[in-house]
Amino acid sequence: MFENKYHSEDLSKYSFLITGGAGFIGSNIVGYLLTNGAKRVRVLDNLATGSLTNLEEFKTNPAFQFMEGDIRNLEDCKKAMEGIDYVSHQAALGSVPRSINDPITSNEVNISGFLNMLVAQNDSPSVKRMIYAASSSTYGDSKSLPKQEEIIGKPLSPYAVTKYVNELYADVFYKTYNTHTIGLRYFNVFGPKQSPNGAYAAVIPLFMQALKDEKPPTINGDGEQTRDFTYVENAVQANIKGFFASEKAVNNVFNIAYGERISLNTLWDNLVSTSEKNVEAVYGPPRQGDVRDSLANIDKAKRLLNYNPEFSVHDGLNITWKYFIK
Repeated sequence: MFENKYHSEDLSKYSFLITGGAGFIGSNIVGYLLTNGAKRVRVLDNLATGSLTNLEEFKTNPAFQFMEGDIRNLEDCKKAMEGIDYVSHQAALGSVPRSINDPITSNEVNISGFLNMLVAQNDSPSVKRMIYAASSSTYGDSKSLPKQEEIIGKPLSPYAVTKYVNELYADVFYKTYNTHTIGLRYFNVFGPKQSPNGAYAAVIPLFMQALKDEKPPTINGDGEQTRDFTYVENAVQANIKGFFASEKAVNNVFNIAYGERISLNTLWDNLVSTSEKNVEAVYGPPRQGDVRDSLANIDKAKRLLNYNPEFSVHDGLNITWKYFIK
């Protein structure tokens, strides 16, 4: 991974903080920065959903630092930002079903934790900019396709509410304190280091585990719901370019996706073909809070971030399957 370069700056001049860096997307951002010679890469993670296994390969790198802490604790946020130039805030409690089952904890982590990060950033004498993980769930019940950043509907889950509130807080902090942030509305990111374990695992690692075990997966609903699945290196690219984008990109949110949609049935068929396994899926009831169709317009990210997703769903599935079966 990370054969492509998404920066022109000398990363050895800068220190980076990745919250949630033991998680799936965060650990991939850590990998890119260390591979490309960043001065310092500090991870803040409480290991609630992340895993030290995702960071194992970095332990001997002198530029890498791990700090166990919680974004719900303001002092942890402030300490983690000491001497940091750029922040990528990936720490969150993901999953729509999780937020429906436990809205209070999702709110504490995703809203109170995010507010702590903004306060710590505003108090920091060194941090120049924070990139944060927003979500395509913000589009809610909007039926319009493709999704454009300025047109959203009403949220369909507590999780969607929390991610929209992040955007509102970021905007208020910019207007009130001139705190520089950029939000990335991720669309169904997948790739290496995404876990198939746990009650709230994402669909692609669940499908891959089913194929590995040669057991039928359950597809929620009829399988004709569509998603703009996004290979993780595209998300990494957006974070790196966000750090150094022009001032015009500040206090904006951007769709981060590939810009094509695929149904879950087609996704499953593609994975069956890639794995060369003969497994039939079974179907269950639709999942509460899910949107039916999702497709991103990525023109704004291309224009202001110079975002150019290099990896299609097909490319990403092939890479991820090879990683998965290891």
